[in-house]
Amino acid sequence: MTAHSSAVDHPRRPDTAAAAAARDLTKTYGTGDTAVPALRGVTAAFGRGTFTAVMGPSGSGKSTFMHCLAGLDRPTGGHAYIGDQDLSALDDRQLTRVRRDRVGFVFQSFNLLPTLTAAQNILLPLDLAGRPADPARLASVVDSLGLGDRLDHRPAELSGGQQQRVAIARALVTGPEVVFADEPTGALDSRTAATLLDFLRRSCRDLGQTIVMVTHDPIAASYADRALLLGDGLIVDELHDPTADLVLGAMRRLAA
Repeated sequence: MTAHSSAVDHPRRPDTAAAAAARDLTKTYGTGDTAVPALRGVTAAFGRGTFTAVMGPSGSGKSTFMHCLAGLDRPTGGHAYIGDQDLSALDDRQLTRVRRDRVGFVFQSFNLLPTLTAAQNILLPLDLAGRPADPARLASVVDSLGLGDRLDHRPAELSGGQQQRVAIARALVTGPEVVFADEPTGALDSRTAATLLDFLRRSCRDLGQTIVMVTHDPIAASYADRALLLGDGLIVDELHDPTADLVLGAMRRLAA
C-alpha cells in the first residue's frame, strides 16, 4: 500500500462507476506514544449496484473504514468519496448534507422512534430534509420488505425482524447512492437474517442500490458480490462471489 497523500495533493477522481471509494485512507487515534493506527492506507471502490461485505477480526479497522467512507468520522489522511465528491474537502455542514441526501445507514440497533408508526419512521429522513416521498419507490421498498400490513404499527408492536425491515426501508426510501450497513443481522435469528440479506441482494439487482455491509458472519458475507477482508488496518484479501466456506477459510488464514 502506498503512503497516504498530503493535504496539498490533488486527488485523482475515482471511477465514475463507483458509488463510494477510498484512496490511501488512513486513520490514527491518539498521538505520540499512544497513537493507534486503525487504517494504514486503504484503497477500494464500490461500484454502483453492487453488494460488498467488509470483514475482519476485531480491531482490524473494518468499522473505522466504514465510518470514514460514510462521512461519520474524518480520516487522518487520504480521501473518501461519495460518487465523485471528496468528503475531506467538505465542512461539517456540507458533510451533514451529503449524509442526509446521498447516503443511507442501517445499524444493528434499529434506532426507530417509539412514538412514530412504521410508516412515519420510514419517511422520517424525507420529512427532516423537507422532501416528498417518491410514491413508486416507497411502494416498491415497502412491498419488497413485506411491510404493507405493518405501516400503522409502532415499534413496540413489531417483532425484531420487522423493526429491522423498517430500519432498512428508512435507509432505502430516500434513494441514496450507497447504503452502509453495520452488522445489520447481528440481533436477528437465522431465518429473519436470511430474509433481510436476500432483500439487500435484490435491492442491488432491482433498485440499482449499492450496499457496503460490515459483518463478522461468513454466511451473511456469502450474500454479497464481493468480500473485502481487513487485517491490521489494511485490505489483505478480496473474494468475488464468496461462499460461506471460502470466507471462513480466508478468515482462518487471516487469524493464523
